[in-house]
Amino acid sequence: MAAEIVNPRSDSTADQDGGAEPLDSFDPAFALHRGGKMAVQATVPLRDKDDLSLAYTPGVARVCTAIAEQPELVNDYTWKSSVVAVVTDGTAVLGLGDIGPEASLPVMEGKAILFKQFGGVDAVPIALDCTGVDEIVETVVRLAPSFGGVNLEDISAPRCFEIERRLQERLDIPVFHDDQHGTAVVTLAALRNAARLSRREIGQLRAVISGAGAAGVAIAKMLVEAGIGDVALADRKGIISADRDDLTDVKRQVAGFTNKAGLKGSLEDALAGADVFIGVSGGTVPEEAVASMAEGSFVFAMANPNPEVHPEVAHKYAAVVATGRSDFPNQINNVLAFPGIFAGALQVRASRITEGMKIAAAEALAAVVGDDLAADYVIPSPFDERVAPAVTAAVAAAARAEGVARR
Repeated sequence: MAAEIVNPRSDSTADQDGGAEPLDSFDPAFALHRGGKMAVQATVPLRDKDDLSLAYTPGVARVCTAIAEQPELVNDYTWKSSVVAVVTDGTAVLGLGDIGPEASLPVMEGKAILFKQFGGVDAVPIALDCTGVDEIVETVVRLAPSFGGVNLEDISAPRCFEIERRLQERLDIPVFHDDQHGTAVVTLAALRNAARLSRREIGQLRAVISGAGAAGVAIAKMLVEAGIGDVALADRKGIISADRDDLTDVKRQVAGFTNKAGLKGSLEDALAGADVFIGVSGGTVPEEAVASMAEGSFVFAMANPNPEVHPEVAHKYAAVVATGRSDFPNQINNVLAFPGIFAGALQVRASRITEGMKIAAAEALAAVVGDDLAADYVIPSPFDERVAPAVTAAVAAAARAEGVARR
C-alpha cells in the first residue's frame, strides 16, 4: 500500500445540496480534498496470468500456509511490518473538538500522507464509531494483526491515557499517542537547543505548562525524564498541586512528580520568575505575566491558530519564542517526530516505543540544528530532509539498546 499524495477528483459539479455551486469554487482546501487525499497502489505487477497466479491463487496459498506454520513470517511476506494504523474516535480533533468519526477523516488522511511524505511509512486512517474505552481497546486489538504499529490520534483526555496504556499491555507492536508523545518530543528538542543557545543546562530551568490534557501531561513527564530543574502544570483551576482535592487520577499522578517548589495559585502566579512557558491549552496569557518571567526566558506558545502569547508580545521579554504555527519561526510541529519514530520502530520491529526511544528522538532532532543554532532557529523545518533519517536511526539504535528490537 502506498499513501500517495494524489487526488482522484470526481467530475461532478453538484454538491450535496443538489445543484448548488460546489464548495470547491470558493475554497481551494475543498478543491484539494475532493475525492480524498490518498489512494492504494499495488507494489507488484499484474500484467498477465502468470503474475496473477503468483499474487493471488494458487501462489498466495503457499505463503499463507507458511505463515500459518511460522506466524513470524507475516512480517516478511505481507505489509504488516511496514504499515501503521492511524486510529481516532473523533473526540478531540485539532482545535475543533468532538466532531465525530466522519468529520475526523480529512485529518486522519492528512496524518497518513504525512507519515508517507516525511517518514516513508505507509499508514491507514481508521475512524471508529465508538468512544468507550473498552470498545476502542477491543476494536483496536482485533484490528492489530494487520498492522505493525498503532498511532492513536485526536482522542480526548483523560480517556486517551488509559486507552494507550491498555493497548500497550495487550499488543506486541508499538502504540503511540501522537498528541501526547509527538508534541513532547519536539518540545524537548526545541528546549534543549534554547538552553544550549543561552549556555544553560535543562536542569537549571523552571518551566510552567499551561494545559493539563494529553500534550501537557506528556510534556511534563518527558521534561522530568530529561532532567528539568522543575516544572509545574496549570489547568483551568490553577496550578496542579498535591493539596488540591479536585484532581483526576491522572492529575493526581502528575502532582506526584511535578511542582517541587510547591507553588499554588494561578498560572500567572507560577510564571513569576519562571524560565520557560509552554502553552498547550489555548486562551491568552496576560502580557504582565510574561513580563514577570526570568530574564532570558523561553516562550513556547503552541495553541493554534491563536498562540497563548502572540509572538510580538513574547519577543518583548523572551530570548526564544516558538509557536505551533508555520508562519512564525520555531514551529513546534509533531511531523518532526512521529514519522521518524515509527520508521525507526518498524525498522527493527520493536515491540513498543520506550521513553528512551522518545528521548533519543528528541536528541537527534535537536542535533539536526547543529552549528546553525539561533534564536529564530532552535528547531528544524519539517521539510529539512535530514530530520526523518536522523530520528529514524536514533530510535532504531535506542530500541536495540533497550532490548525491544526484534531484528
